[in-house]
Amino acid sequence: MAIFNSPKDIRIFVKNDRMDFFSTNKRLGILGGGQLGKMLLYNTRKWDIKTYVLDSSDYAPARLACDEFVKGDLMNYQDVVDFGEKVDILTIEIENINVKALYYLKKKGVKVYPQPEIIEIIQNKFLQKEFYLKNDIPTSKFDNFSDLEDLKNAISKGDISFPFVWKASKMGYDGYGVSIMKSIKDLESIKNCDCIVEELIHFKNELSVIVARNERGEAKEYPVVEMEFHPTTNQVEYVICPARISKEIEEKAKKVALDVSEKYNHIGLLAVEMFLTETGDILVNEVAPRPHNSGHLTIESSYTSQFEQHIRSILNLPLGNSDNKVSGVMVNLVGMEDHTGPVIYKNIDKILAIKGVTPHIYGKKETRPHRKMGHVSIVNENLNKARQIAEQVKSIIKVISK
Repeated sequence: MAIFNSPKDIRIFVKNDRMDFFSTNKRLGILGGGQLGKMLLYNTRKWDIKTYVLDSSDYAPARLACDEFVKGDLMNYQDVVDFGEKVDILTIEIENINVKALYYLKKKGVKVYPQPEIIEIIQNKFLQKEFYLKNDIPTSKFDNFSDLEDLKNAISKGDISFPFVWKASKMGYDGYGVSIMKSIKDLESIKNCDCIVEELIHFKNELSVIVARNERGEAKEYPVVEMEFHPTTNQVEYVICPARISKEIEEKAKKVALDVSEKYNHIGLLAVEMFLTETGDILVNEVAPRPHNSGHLTIESSYTSQFEQHIRSILNLPLGNSDNKVSGVMVNLVGMEDHTGPVIYKNIDKILAIKGVTPHIYGKKETRPHRKMGHVSIVNENLNKARQIAEQVKSIIKVISK
């Protein structure tokens, strides 16, 4: 942790670290132009940091807020290399990136945060689980399978029994590529791909802790949040902060998250998703090396938002205060069933009339069922009141198509 004993110490820090990104021609590149990229740019605009964004869509939400937008495929080696060679520091807002290109750019002197070796592990759920085992990080039991036939053979031999959690090893996100298998018939609905099968955990709560880390090893964690998921889509519906757990469980969750962060030795943010079991154990589910849905509420509720903290981390700046200013709840805004096409946010004026309510619209022009289109933060000194208002907000606002 940086400790400044005198103005001279501060001058030395400014000279030796990355303060020179402020109002200069140094370039920060962001791989991905979705809502996370857009919210990262709130802070680069505030600090006048020159930004480049790479995304495959002409209508990427981050396009309007960056200094230069480049259209390209995040999984294409040459697209990522050509983009990365334009910038001084490269970061991500999504894990599905051509990691070989990141290794090349790192070798050529581009600062890549989070580091390619971390992204490579996190891209593959089997490698993630292996990492936890090797580093004595508590997690659920699992098996790895090369394809659907391999899994079916294990079931027929009695090596695997229902129910279990099936996860595609690669390219899963926001509940996609994850299913609970209760019978052989359920296997008809999943992809034929590399996968892992996890023990179905009977848990009390799903928790998340976001940890920030910079080059000097300074680390700060955010308060533990509690996540409530949609029962069928497996998407987060509500994020509640602080989590409604005991002090003992809170400290245990933070300790596990900090241990995971230390073992990865990442630079930037790491969101650690965990299960709290019926017996009071904490098991790590998955991690994300970037700003995360469970941290959106920090824009309104924390002294330093997760997005500002990520920028501080990758530029090796002093980390900000991660404490809460106020309690709150976040509601995800997703496209309603049977609505596909140009988006309309029905009744948004009504939720704006409610005290403590702040909507964030991501700028995606087309809606479809369950697509993340925005979120709403509700802050209140009384957490129970915030949760009640969140339920009210969700019942009022509707994401529909024209």
